[in-house]
Amino acid sequence: RGSKALLEQTDFVVHPGERIGIVGANGAGKTSLFAVLRGELDLDGGTLEMPPDWRIASVQQILSDYDKPAREFVIDGDHHLRQLQALRANINPEHGNRIAELETALVEADAWSAPARAEQLLSGLGFAPSKWMQPVRLFSGGWQMRIALARSLMAPSDLLLLDEPTNHLDLDAVLWLEKWMTSYPGTILIISHDTAFLDAVVQHILHFDQGRIQRYRGNYQAFQAQRAEQVRQHELAFQRQQRETARLQQFIDRFKAKATKARQAQSRVKALARMQTVVPLATEQAVSIRLPEPVSLPDPLLTLEGARIGYHQSDGVERTVLADVDLMLRRTDRIGILGANGAGKSSLIRTLAGDLPLLGGTRLPSKGLQIGYFSQHQLDMLDLDESPLTHLTRLAPDTKEQTLRQYLGSFGFSGERVKDPVKPMSGGEKARLALSLIVWQRPNLLLLDEPSNHLDVDTREALATALTHFEGSMLLVSHDRHLLSTTVDSFWIVADGRIIDFDGSIEDYQQWLAEHQAHKRSQGQSGREASAEKTAVSTRREQRQAAAQARQELAQQKRPLEKKIKTIETTMQQCDDELTTLETQMNSPDFYSDAHRQERIDTLARHGQLVKQQQELEETWLDYQERLEALTSE
Repeated sequence: RGSKALLEQTDFVVHPGERIGIVGANGAGKTSLFAVLRGELDLDGGTLEMPPDWRIASVQQILSDYDKPAREFVIDGDHHLRQLQALRANINPEHGNRIAELETALVEADAWSAPARAEQLLSGLGFAPSKWMQPVRLFSGGWQMRIALARSLMAPSDLLLLDEPTNHLDLDAVLWLEKWMTSYPGTILIISHDTAFLDAVVQHILHFDQGRIQRYRGNYQAFQAQRAEQVRQHELAFQRQQRETARLQQFIDRFKAKATKARQAQSRVKALARMQTVVPLATEQAVSIRLPEPVSLPDPLLTLEGARIGYHQSDGVERTVLADVDLMLRRTDRIGILGANGAGKSSLIRTLAGDLPLLGGTRLPSKGLQIGYFSQHQLDMLDLDESPLTHLTRLAPDTKEQTLRQYLGSFGFSGERVKDPVKPMSGGEKARLALSLIVWQRPNLLLLDEPSNHLDVDTREALATALTHFEGSMLLVSHDRHLLSTTVDSFWIVADGRIIDFDGSIEDYQQWLAEHQAHKRSQGQSGREASAEKTAVSTRREQRQAAAQARQELAQQKRPLEKKIKTIETTMQQCDDELTTLETQMNSPDFYSDAHRQERIDTLARHGQLVKQQQELEETWLDYQERLEALTSE
């Protein structure tokens, strides 16, 4: 990039069907490698060989067509399908042969299942059915990146390039993506600092290190073991060479002036010159995050009583996310918060931080409470034109500059780097700076909402170590399973409008999630219905009675819709059967002979009618299906 050489004299091979994780420090050249593979960046030397007919898919960073519904934007990822659909829509009805060819091509491109496939991707990435047809522009930046990810997964591809795909996902969506990727038939290259995600998905690792790429067999844990052994062997070789060099030099210095030993000394000079130098491994400056001891630790730190958590919508209407919340944060609490995006995790954190006012109930902070709050949007609060030193000086104007420099150095900002502007820094560097500013204030309660986004592996490890030794209380929202499992002692699950104490591990949560989703499907109720029942019913008997009544009422409302859907599905099947028969006739060589001219005209006309009828049926089916899903999610 520019005058900086990212890779020199390096070779690697990726075989078809492999899932490869790409790791290395920020700025090592990982994203530039993707630019080379996409043809956006030329090599300065060497060769890149790739099958010329390979289809490459990657996540679009800058979105266009903001007014398109999310589902249609995702389907646009299949460029070949969209081209076929455009050709079919604009073809002259009299061109029967061309129509038949296009219809066959559309069938081969799975055109009729495209909406369902797009909806499956959106659902897996956390979008409710009511959001599928919402314009892209109405989603926040993080949700737009999810849409872009779904679009890349929709595209038929032989090579899939994913750069930090989990950064904007919650844990539920990460688990879904893992399953999707392990069933993907093509080749995948993944840049990621999420080590648990890499362990679950990849089969090999490409490691960027000191301008080289080295390939390792196995997942991230296997890479770590192999890399550690390589480092150990290299260090042993370096130490052996140092001892041998010292021994030869000592002999030369001792006997080079003696005539009787001159020949032997000269031979050792030549041996020393021929010795291939083993250089010590270059190491980057380590980031060592340290969290200072809180000034005081009152107990309890913060209490919510009868709290109703939510926000006011743009039209002024209150939107309750969590109701009847009673909780107390003690001085030794270390809690991980789990749950799907939109369930209320960030709203809970913002409310505890005092950033989001309660809609009802009471928030009781203890005297001496000092909160350190890191939000997903913390990086937006930085002054891009100022330096890390300026940011910290504003917080501590009376502190000596050398003290501030030493503190920033522990977060990876050393030397004159502390005076560089923030704007050109990487996302990981900005996240480190934001953390340093929060930690400087010596909080006794840390509220962390996805603090590891954009951080590289070494910085994540440094953060995990720092949080492990933190003496205050902490609540952590994160999709990083390694960070959660190494820093927290217990979990809360935010789901169905309430907070659940969860007595289990991250692995247990995966099982809970599967059971919870299965239960919701079997009940045909959304989280909001379950929440309403939980808060309205005070005894188990009343809960069962209310649930039974709700199911009965819901069934009565669903029955006419389900009946219409079944009727449409039967008609669609009849159309499909007849289309199959007609297409069999159309594929026969005799079909296009002059002897069958009238039959061909009639068949093509009927085929066109059926295709149009099937499209109309599918649209009607989707309409009724959306009504049904909206009904069950009310």
